[in-house]
Amino acid sequence: MERLSTNGIQDGNRMNHTVQTNPDVRFNFETYIFDLDGTLLSTLEDLAASCNYALRTHGMPERTLEEVRLFVGNGVKKLMERAIPEGLQNPKFEDTYQTFRKHYMAHNLDSTKPYEGVMEMLESLKAKGKKIAVVSNKFYDATQALCKHFFGDLVDVAIGEREDIRKKPAPDTVMAALKQLQASRDGAVYIGDSDVDIMTARNCEMPCISVLWGFRDYDFLIEHGASILITNPLQLR
Repeated sequence: MERLSTNGIQDGNRMNHTVQTNPDVRFNFETYIFDLDGTLLSTLEDLAASCNYALRTHGMPERTLEEVRLFVGNGVKKLMERAIPEGLQNPKFEDTYQTFRKHYMAHNLDSTKPYEGVMEMLESLKAKGKKIAVVSNKFYDATQALCKHFFGDLVDVAIGEREDIRKKPAPDTVMAALKQLQASRDGAVYIGDSDVDIMTARNCEMPCISVLWGFRDYDFLIEHGASILITNPLQLR
């Protein structure tokens, strides 16, 4: 694994080669925009439980935790499209999807929790006066509820999937977050755990920090263009 070069990190410039950060590196951005699932929150077990409840309710085969891990990243509708046999073509798709949504809103705190080090990292960034947003492909109500419950005032803006705005990897939700923060794209960074996040940052012309504690592993992220990788949330402090 290549050692870290710090060139371009302190001033936020994009790096064009793969690196593995070490614990002593300090990032110096003014605005931090985070993905939610697999980045700040460990949500996989609750997503899988609601997915399988919906599948079971409508007489469909259940999915393994590993299958659900591979299905997430493009929003919960896409998750269910991948989980339901024949996807959108299944005549039971809409009913099954709505069952998932209702179950998830009632059970999204059963097992979900911040990854170790996330709260300390957010508190440190906030104490330094940094602007913090969450931009997720999770539906809007769940994004808002989870951010309010776990992070409170540590997150300034939280944006989820809505009908009136294109979801990631389109840049729209990130641009909307920057507007609400009254922040410039210059001096901002996007942090996430997936290929969708890498594409989102690229479409926003922003640097991307990929995290290795989430839903995708090192090899997958490298294959999809990750250029800065970290292993612990406290490396962002």
